[in-house]
Amino acid sequence: MTSAFSAGGDHRSLPVPDGLEGMRLDQAVSRLFGLSRTAAAALVDAGDALVDGAARANSYKVKAGSWLEVTLPAPAAPPTVVPQAVPGLDVVYADDDIVVVDKPVGVAAHPSPGWTGPTVIGGLAGIGHRISTSGAAERQGVVHRLDVGTTGIMVVAKSEQAYTALKRAFKYREVEKRYHAVVQGHPDPSRGTIDAPIDRHPHHDYRWAVVSGGKPSITHYDTLEAFPAASLLDVRLETGRTHQIRVHFSSMRHPCVGDLTYGADPTLSARLKLSRQWLHARSLSFTHPRTGEEVTFVSEYPADLARALELLRD
Repeated sequence: MTSAFSAGGDHRSLPVPDGLEGMRLDQAVSRLFGLSRTAAAALVDAGDALVDGAARANSYKVKAGSWLEVTLPAPAAPPTVVPQAVPGLDVVYADDDIVVVDKPVGVAAHPSPGWTGPTVIGGLAGIGHRISTSGAAERQGVVHRLDVGTTGIMVVAKSEQAYTALKRAFKYREVEKRYHAVVQGHPDPSRGTIDAPIDRHPHHDYRWAVVSGGKPSITHYDTLEAFPAASLLDVRLETGRTHQIRVHFSSMRHPCVGDLTYGADPTLSARLKLSRQWLHARSLSFTHPRTGEEVTFVSEYPADLARALELLRD
């Protein structure tokens, strides 16, 4: 049997699948090759995506069975970890196997293409913590992540044994991840479960959405406090999809306060002096990979979230 792809360096060719019939060319290229819509559109504009041997516009609607030829860009070199001082990155606990940090806002979990700001991994290297060498070079030791704009508790593996055990624990949902979130309005019911699949947004890069056929995603929540315009929720994640809490509550028309990316009211955000989503990784509970003991770590609200909460109460 021969593959549908004929690879020659970065050149790929294949027939357009039936399921993409009528789709825009840039969207079809994005789906087939795992590119962002922006990157796919750039390929089409450059004439590096041909349909039946001819260059087409991004808006061209592809037909099933047409022959698609794409020249992919050379893969970028993986970003490297640079030891650095990261103000506000507090080490809550550390031993030979794990290090638990309280991550401040504006800090990414690890280096990634396009990100030039501080990272948790770089900050730990800067204060002398040796991290597990398991995982991709720029993500060594990382067993879970928090968004740049989300604060709170995060654990990083230092030993190879810890990396293996914690990756498995996160995969099989043996870690209890609790977040506190302030969302607009009042979810009804006040306690419940959101079970809705999540995948990349079909039209917007860097956003995710509830979409049919997405990855299973389950969020449990309980209202802790209600205000006239918002609610403070305790949220427990059963799965760990990118932007899961933000996407799920936005889909219910209760976006996280301050989360302009997912539809929050900018007037309310300004009144509460928020420049990011009100979302905090409150606690993390898991079995210690070496001792077998159940451990729990808790983070207090940072200043900007605490101030917004007081403004709501007033």
